Amino acid sequence: MLRHIRPWVGFPLANRTRRMVAQYLHQARDARRMQRETLDRLLALNAESDFARERRLRPGMSLSEFRRSVPVADFEAFRPYVERMKHGDPSALLGPNNRLLMFTLSSGTTADSKFIPITNRFVDDYRRGWSMWGIRAMDDHPALHRLDIVQLSSDFDQFRTAGGIPCGNISGLVSAMQSKIVRSMYTVPVEVAKIADPDAKYYTALRLSIANPYVGLVMTANPSTLVHLGKMADRERERLIRDIADGTLAVQEALPPGVRAAVLRRCRRDPARARELERLVLRHGRLAPQDFWPRLALVAVWTGGSAGAYLQGMRRYFGNVPVRDHGLSASEGRMTIPFADERSEGVLDVGTHFFEFIPEEEYGSAQPSVLAAHELQVDRNYYILLTTSSGLYRYDIRDVVRCCDYHGTSPVLEFLHKGAHISNLTGEKVSESQVVSAVRAAVSRLRLELSCFTVSPIWGEPPRYRLHFEAADVPHPGLVRQLVSTVETELQRLNCEYLEKRHTGRLGELQPQPLPDGTWRRFARHRQSRLGGSVEQYKHPCLSPDLKFSEMLLQHFSREVSRNDADIAAA
Repeated sequence: MLRHIRPWVGFPLANRTRRMVAQYLHQARDARRMQRETLDRLLALNAESDFARERRLRPGMSLSEFRRSVPVADFEAFRPYVERMKHGDPSALLGPNNRLLMFTLSSGTTADSKFIPITNRFVDDYRRGWSMWGIRAMDDHPALHRLDIVQLSSDFDQFRTAGGIPCGNISGLVSAMQSKIVRSMYTVPVEVAKIADPDAKYYTALRLSIANPYVGLVMTANPSTLVHLGKMADRERERLIRDIADGTLAVQEALPPGVRAAVLRRCRRDPARARELERLVLRHGRLAPQDFWPRLALVAVWTGGSAGAYLQGMRRYFGNVPVRDHGLSASEGRMTIPFADERSEGVLDVGTHFFEFIPEEEYGSAQPSVLAAHELQVDRNYYILLTTSSGLYRYDIRDVVRCCDYHGTSPVLEFLHKGAHISNLTGEKVSESQVVSAVRAAVSRLRLELSCFTVSPIWGEPPRYRLHFEAADVPHPGLVRQLVSTVETELQRLNCEYLEKRHTGRLGELQPQPLPDGTWRRFARHRQSRLGGSVEQYKHPCLSPDLKFSEMLLQHFSREVSRNDADIAAA
């Protein structure tokens, strides 16, 4: 019933959001003015914090004064202040009207995770950005106004700091704050975010959402998550269909008691839907999202950087449904808002954070140029710096972006890769985006599907790179040779220094390293189990610059490689 009344209930809200988008895009045409206003607002918001007082930060100060007062820094410069906040002292970074709600977790450059403060103002801006993204996506795909949403998110309250502050994932907080009408559009209830075991969580999400044929939008951060869901749906099809027929949940014992009760209430008996799913299996020989969600109109995932490597594999299960990028976002803040399908770039969110940029070629130099948003050049790469409502100033997030275009004087940016994801054995400076492009081209040409892959350096005479993949994805030695040869050719085309080092013999040929089935699953679960790990936002490293990565992977996450795999590697 709600499916038919939603357009009427949401009509005033949708119109308000459309007007907000139009106003925002109009104002964003003048990035210089909007960024100046944003900086003053942020400086005023946290002016009474200890950090701001120590550096005499105030609204109205000139940009040069601001830059002299706060040097460019990473999280370690803010860690002492965050530690005070974790123990109940929010005034270390925040003003009195900027209430601390939680910490979101992210991996850091040290062994310790980063605890990023999330405030009421931060959440307001975060929700505004998603509202603008959402209304444009729904208007571009009108069927979405009448269909349901499958969204996978993680718990915002996984544990508490010594000061009692929740720690987890902001997507879970936003989901928990949604109204009942908005929540009625979502097939997976908020309680599922609290399931810690990834397999039980995914199975539960599938059990509830496959029962609903009226799904129009699927949302999660990384497309590799959807590849995993697609595989699980087919692998577990018998259990899933039986659960839908009987109104049960096969993994209920793995759920926390409070979550179990809430989820089981939604596990209604539906023999008719189960019979329909059985017919789909007979017709197609598998159980896939593109079949059990025939009205699916849009998938929302990251498509830039390493995430783009998994789009082809995702389409194997979801078909040629349109894909819209979330935009460049991280625990520290949302940076871009895309307004078109099949493109990773988006308009810089100049009304939320204050942004500065360092040209990629100058990063790490003693006196790099620091540019404002309106000063970027099209087709140039930059490191991006953020000043946010959460008390971070001139924060080096180490993301590399390319300026693709302009909306007025606001740049349109595409995420390329994390700056740390560059490997440099002999001066070749191979980037993760180059590796992703090379492997995507090879996989497309050879009509393969790699569930995951990682390229990493290994030392030797000469040193070289190794391509890791699960052997089941490339089952024949001839295909392995073709895959490696094509990736090698593409890398030489994309990186002139790699080409030169290969031709002079300073780098050896790319080497294949097949892995036993399940290696990547064990590796991912280990990474997610570390403090700060999030199932849906897990970012598989397509390039690791660590010389010990291959050895670590083979020793700790692979079963003993079979003789057949060894033969393939030798080939």
